[in-house]
Amino acid sequence: MPTFNLFSKRQRALRGEEPDIYLYDDIPNHLRVQIVHIIRDAFGVTKGHIGKDRPHDAYKFIHDSLCREYGVFTLSDSNYRESNEASVLNYFLQTTDYERALDVIEFFFRYIDFVIKADFSDYTYYTTIQIKPEDAISELNDRFKEHGVGYQYQGGQIIRVDSNYMHSEVVIPVLALLRNKKFKGANEEFLKAHEHYRLGHNKECLSDCLKAFESTMKIICKEKSWTYNSNDTSKKLINICLQNNLIPSFSQNQFTSLSNLLESGIPTIRNKLSGHGQGQVPQKVDDEITRYGMNLTATNILFLIEQSGL
Repeated sequence: MPTFNLFSKRQRALRGEEPDIYLYDDIPNHLRVQIVHIIRDAFGVTKGHIGKDRPHDAYKFIHDSLCREYGVFTLSDSNYRESNEASVLNYFLQTTDYERALDVIEFFFRYIDFVIKADFSDYTYYTTIQIKPEDAISELNDRFKEHGVGYQYQGGQIIRVDSNYMHSEVVIPVLALLRNKKFKGANEEFLKAHEHYRLGHNKECLSDCLKAFESTMKIICKEKSWTYNSNDTSKKLINICLQNNLIPSFSQNQFTSLSNLLESGIPTIRNKLSGHGQGQVPQKVDDEITRYGMNLTATNILFLIEQSGL
């Protein structure tokens, strides 16, 4: 099912109540309930054909597999006998171990991906479902992003977002540097880019990436008393930084292609995909190119601030 940008979501965003960066060690209850809805819609309910109850078989397989891996006989803490569905879903909703919660998510969505999807015609012959496997996976990843939880289901497993986004090595250090009051404007723009990415606003994300990149260079120029104009483009700002030996002279030769790298990085991506009129056919900026753009932004900002010594 599609996700909806409800009034309450918009108000939380306006009040700044959304997480600035990804969470890794908590799966919020609100998100868990949403994931249970997705699972139930994807597993569906039996049509009543004699001989096959595919949802029952699926829940039993997942429950029994997790019990075997955890070395227990049941996942339920209840004094009365629960169904396999109730036992595994209640365990997911109640466990305080976020890694085990992720185990459950991964197991369910691997089943959706590799069993239901692979045998879709037979499964839906016996079962009424509310959401297709690919749509269930897409909604799961959208919900992760919506809650600022740093995981995605890709290639049959749950992965940390920083596995393809260098979050811990680049983004967190950049945010630490940008918290300096001098970089307040750049910090706000870079965090806004994160917010756009989580909400799926990829074009806006790239636009704010470029703003943060340019703001960083303008702040460095101002602090260093280097002449620049407030409306200078990224290309002009890059040249000013290079002309003023932002890169130490003893390592200048190692970075002769830096200008080309920066010029062909964020500005080009943004200009081609989000900065100009898109013509008759709307352009789609996918998550992969957006993550790449954010990655370049973070790397370049980190390098420039460290070199500036501010």
